[in-house]
Amino acid sequence: MAGEKKIDGNILAARAFARTGIDHMFGVVGIPVTSFANSAVKEGIRFIAFHNEQSAGYAASAYGYLTGKPGLLLTVSGPGCVHGLAGLSNAMINTWPMVMISGSCDQADVGKGDFQELNQLEAVKPFVKFSGKAHKVSEIPALVSQAVGFAAKGRPGGCYIDFPTDVLHESIDVSEADRLLAGIHPFVPIWALPSLPPPELKQDIQTAVSMLRQAQRPLIVVGKGAAYARAEGPLSDLVRLTGIPFLPTPMGKGLLSETHELSATAARSLAIGQCDVALVVGARLNWLLHFGEPPRWASDVKFILVDVSREEIELRKPSLGLIGDARVVLQEINKEIKDEPFALGRNHPWVGRIISKASENVKKMGAVLAKDVVPFNFQTPMRIIRDALLAQGSPAPIVVSEGANTMDVGRAILLQTEPRTRLDAGTWGTMGVGLGYCIAAAMASPERLVVAVEGDSGFGFSGLEVETLVRYKLPVIVIIFNNGGVYGGDRRNVEDIQGPYKNDPAPTSFVPGAAYHTVMEAFGGKGYLVGTPRELQSALTEAFLKRNPAVINVTIDPYAGAESGRMQHKN
Repeated sequence: MAGEKKIDGNILAARAFARTGIDHMFGVVGIPVTSFANSAVKEGIRFIAFHNEQSAGYAASAYGYLTGKPGLLLTVSGPGCVHGLAGLSNAMINTWPMVMISGSCDQADVGKGDFQELNQLEAVKPFVKFSGKAHKVSEIPALVSQAVGFAAKGRPGGCYIDFPTDVLHESIDVSEADRLLAGIHPFVPIWALPSLPPPELKQDIQTAVSMLRQAQRPLIVVGKGAAYARAEGPLSDLVRLTGIPFLPTPMGKGLLSETHELSATAARSLAIGQCDVALVVGARLNWLLHFGEPPRWASDVKFILVDVSREEIELRKPSLGLIGDARVVLQEINKEIKDEPFALGRNHPWVGRIISKASENVKKMGAVLAKDVVPFNFQTPMRIIRDALLAQGSPAPIVVSEGANTMDVGRAILLQTEPRTRLDAGTWGTMGVGLGYCIAAAMASPERLVVAVEGDSGFGFSGLEVETLVRYKLPVIVIIFNNGGVYGGDRRNVEDIQGPYKNDPAPTSFVPGAAYHTVMEAFGGKGYLVGTPRELQSALTEAFLKRNPAVINVTIDPYAGAESGRMQHKN
């Protein structure tokens, strides 16, 4: 800037991140990073200030997934860094690109017990692909460039940058700063890069197509890795060319509309239990897919695993591994098929069985959903919410879901028709992500309505962030299934109610009838308390139309759900 001779580390760091093209940052300010946050805003980076680093970290992780650009989390030193590990680890396990930036104590005072002193590089080690500390101001630009690049390179994940207080205060000549900043190039998401498959992939592509062609009961499984890679176009082409049924993982839902006739979501057990060749694209054979093992899968199923990570393929040991970006690999598969198409058609025995089973299960669910149950079970309000969401058309709302019963029932009833419109507890089963994910979604897709459907327990982790929704005037509607506790109210057997504290509330219990809607009203948002179909429909209609921050507090029968949702065997 004119007349400027020197700048400090705060300004240099802000300019470095701005040079990467990343334009959003989430976090909690305080010593020693407040000046850095203010500098970032001046450089064109929108800073979203949270109440808690965990929620800010969850927002940063989801923002990385939704945009393809690393999400940025800013924390203070010591406890701020530790709180931020929740979001950083969530990004790492979900394989989403994210960079956490923390301030730290003066380097000269390390080991003396300085304010919020912590060896933060050691603390973040289990949760990062890359970490680095700027020991002097001139190291900042290169460190920023490295972290942003590593976060999205290969298998995406978390990275960490440590900015000591003295480095942020250290000055550098503007001319030298400009020279260092010139080495930073704008970040380009993987889906915007040219489609250049490695030459050695060609033979494996031919083998994969041959396996699919010869299969009697083929299945395509797609996960959030395919969604991250923007693979919906080539996936749609592949299903059209082959007529093979497809099964999305929870966050893969919407890559192709769940109303597609070849969607196997409603016939999941049949599809995975009897397929003989499964093309798995951007999904890991982990607990969400029963590890790809019997008895849920056939003992002789052949897996074709498409993953950007060689290590993942070596770990899972599929029949065939295709290492590469999901979008690029699917494009190459389609090119190979076009020369000799083999669409199965509706009359194919396998396709017919999938369609028939899915139709049968949809009818069974329809019969359950047709009944208005009051006091509410989980199904009745979920049906009303589903219909309200579908009525929004395109662009479809982004649905954020967390909770045991709420998330499980919602996964079966709520329909995703467009890519990247479902965010939930994910690979790590992380509870508390709700409000952070909502805020990230509103920033990443401002044209979309964002609707959280979560249990009262899930909401409790991050409930105060409703103030953040109001402060930034975000189009987020939070629907809380309020059943008075974790899984519901007091579910103890009589023989378990013993001991000196037997009169305490059960470990699963909350205050009955908690007025969560008034929390939103306290900050100037709109609150609704509903307990009947008509009340819920009215609240949804008004809230969706106004697109202002709102909480809809839905009273649920405290005994309607199951303990641990669908994972009772784990508890």
